[in-house]
Amino acid sequence: MTNALVAPDSFTLRGALNGSVFAAAMQAHFRRGILRSIFLYGVFTLFACFGRVEAWAQDTAAEEASHRAIVIARFPPGAAQVLFGRESMPAEGPPQAIGSYARGCLSGAIALPADGPNWEVMRPSRNRAWGHPVLIAFLERLAQKLPGEAGWPGLLVGDIAQPRGGPMLTGHGSHQIGLDADIWLTPMPNRRLSPTERDSISATDVVARDGRDVDPAAWTPQHRLLLEAVAREPMVERVFVNPAIKRALCREGEPHQAWMAKIRPWWGHNYHFHVRLYCPSDSPQCRGQAPPPQGDGCGRELDWWFTHEALHPAPSGPGKPLRLDDLPWACTALVAAPAGQGLQLRGAAQ
Repeated sequence: MTNALVAPDSFTLRGALNGSVFAAAMQAHFRRGILRSIFLYGVFTLFACFGRVEAWAQDTAAEEASHRAIVIARFPPGAAQVLFGRESMPAEGPPQAIGSYARGCLSGAIALPADGPNWEVMRPSRNRAWGHPVLIAFLERLAQKLPGEAGWPGLLVGDIAQPRGGPMLTGHGSHQIGLDADIWLTPMPNRRLSPTERDSISATDVVARDGRDVDPAAWTPQHRLLLEAVAREPMVERVFVNPAIKRALCREGEPHQAWMAKIRPWWGHNYHFHVRLYCPSDSPQCRGQAPPPQGDGCGRELDWWFTHEALHPAPSGPGKPLRLDDLPWACTALVAAPAGQGLQLRGAAQ
């Protein structure tokens, strides 16, 4: 009796297989399976933190207020999101990005002015235009050079960080240390938007409805030039875009460019892109992240984002409250505890 052995990589081993050859093939398959599992674990772990971002990124002021009220009602009063979310002014002292992009806080923040020569701050009612001075100076400089370098008239800037950084009640898992900023994929208009307009209008969705490519009616050569100009900046660590945008950049740009490796695909980000800076030298407690994988990111790793599991991920559950204990110790000094409740510090002696 002859048995047909079918390997999981869609090829059939027929006839009598040499035992060592079969063992080597199976070991290779299992190694690929393990590596894929590690990759998916990392992706979906991050999705648990960031998966809700795009759902709320375009919320109007009324929608944002409603979502905040729901979260506040569900979270305990000592949750880190509640404590940092209620701070309306920055912490005094020298600028310090403390912790990691998704578990940290910010002291000495400054705000990006609501209006500049080539930028406007959007969703002002959220009070999230605060950042490390290095990021604020970067955005101001970037906005001024883009008209000549990319044909982009100016920036519409979305969320940066809260006055003292830290985890947010709505919309973001990162943006906690003042080194992340959302920039709309809509060029700045030739007039000043009113506060009401900034809190209500929507950005431009440049991705086709099926999520597999950009929308040719919305995507322009200036979008590519904008993203390339941002990614070429030495201070930029990563730029997060929708996978369809990454696909368009790979198709339209020159291959194997160093700046292309900084452009990372992520769910959502069809209305805006997310720029992240390296840790500044004045912040020894800032924890950066590992560099992107080698290569331009236009190969098989990009193909995964257009599989069924990536295009239709399982919905994430509601976010869990974080404790101050989950953040670096220095963050506890940046927020006050609710009335009648002590700070959640590390260890009984503290």
